[in-house]
Amino acid sequence: MTSNHAQFELTSYPQHPSSAIPTDVDILQDGVEGPSNYEDGFSLPPTDGGKDAWLCLFACFMLEAMIWGFPSCYGVFQEYYSTSVEFGASGNIAVVGACAMGLMYMDIALWFVVLKYFPKFRIWATPVGLVVVCLALGLGSLSTSVTHLIITQGILYALGGGLAWTPILFNIEEWWVRRRGFAYGATMAGLGLSGAILPLILEWLLHSYGFRTTLRVCALSFVALNFPIVFFFKPRLPLSQTSQSRGFDLSFWTCSNFIILQAGNIVQSLGFFLPAIYLPTFARSIGASSIESTVTIILLNGAAFVGCLCMGTATDKYHVTSCLLVSALGSALGVFLLWGLSTSLAPLYIFCIVYGAFAGCQSSAWSAIVADTQKKRRGADSGFMWACLSAGKGVGNLCSGPLSEALLHAGNWSAGLAYGSGYGALIAFTGVTALLSGWSYAAKRIGWL
Repeated sequence: MTSNHAQFELTSYPQHPSSAIPTDVDILQDGVEGPSNYEDGFSLPPTDGGKDAWLCLFACFMLEAMIWGFPSCYGVFQEYYSTSVEFGASGNIAVVGACAMGLMYMDIALWFVVLKYFPKFRIWATPVGLVVVCLALGLGSLSTSVTHLIITQGILYALGGGLAWTPILFNIEEWWVRRRGFAYGATMAGLGLSGAILPLILEWLLHSYGFRTTLRVCALSFVALNFPIVFFFKPRLPLSQTSQSRGFDLSFWTCSNFIILQAGNIVQSLGFFLPAIYLPTFARSIGASSIESTVTIILLNGAAFVGCLCMGTATDKYHVTSCLLVSALGSALGVFLLWGLSTSLAPLYIFCIVYGAFAGCQSSAWSAIVADTQKKRRGADSGFMWACLSAGKGVGNLCSGPLSEALLHAGNWSAGLAYGSGYGALIAFTGVTALLSGWSYAAKRIGWL
């Protein structure tokens, strides 16, 4: 039976090899072609299509949009807090956003371990996490100091958001096999779409009603938009099947493929978040109004929505290093030739579209990185590898804050255009990290992969 099962996997699923040791994904792959009958009298719905698979993917998209979309628009809050009576004289306002995004990227690995060892908690993780998120926003509306905001809107939100989001890793693995890259790309596109819509809404709420009412409205929005879709966000496998394997194979940390691709991921994340933070300020420095400066974030995130869909589809057809090279070259050229040469809004808006499409899609390639690594480490846990890639991006996010402050204080360059505007070092650093994120293609040509 073991040999027949192994033969089935090798002939049908070359892109996503699974472990020789039975894992959750080994069990689900038996039913890829259609419902599978088991000895205990139940059948499984098909993967890669069907009503249940699409509804689960839609739920993943919505959870991504709400959980990650809110902290990705923290720049709007930061501008408001910096000029408000309550927090304007305080420092560390940027730490709130860094905690919300950076810690959430990192704690996904922690929550994955918890849910792997306690599978019965998986069905409750998303509802409980959403309750914590709503509690964080509600308590944040009562804040009277930046420290309160860091604890609530930053740390507590990150813990709840990470817990609510992590079951996506298990459900996508179960529902999507052949088109897993597309599924992850479609899920990641939720962040781009919400990031294109939320900035204007948040800015209007903040300037019309203040931060307290805004945070409470956001908490209620989480309840209204997310809790109904939890009913569609369900696993494909029964608990008795998913409980069979709880061990971790960490051999992927000794695989050159994963180390090289993870290094590129971390390098890219060091500069990736800087445009979203500083583009509104840069736009105002060249004469943009408040609304015109907010448009930079809308274009950036809107383009990322399209980029994520394209990257997810591309990684199902082409090697991941080729896809990452295209992403690296497109984003680097956009930084050096568009942002660096911008003295008006027109080229700056074009840069936002180019950078959002090429740089904002790299997380959609993580599933392909996992599949590529599993070709050499068949027993490695794919979900935990994905969580480690997320943690790598979190490290870059947390480090990018202090780095950006140092770059801004590096002094003006003796150069023209945007390079001489005081943002020259920041622009150059963003471009270099974007270019180096595609170094895995060169490593593959050399023979290291």
